[in-house]
Amino acid sequence: MSSHHKFIEKFELPFMLVSDQELEIINKYDVLKEKAMYGKKYMGVERTTFLIDENGVILKIYPKVKVKGHVAQVLSDLISI
Repeated sequence: MSSHHKFIEKFELPFMLVSDQELEIINKYDVLKEKAMYGKKYMGVERTTFLIDENGVILKIYPKVKVKGHVAQVLSDLISI
């Protein structure tokens, strides 16, 4: 997707971004959840971070991520592993 390429360039990311239009990864990681806004319910992706080791083992799951302070928390957890 061109929007991903622009985002990668803008923030000089050293990795690729994944677009999951078929919901394969979203369903495997069980992050499609019922949400509510202004009294209306809908299905949406719950912002979640997965800490995965080099063998593909999930070490920690951070559900319902709030951006503020999240990076510091993940870095702290990485140091303690």
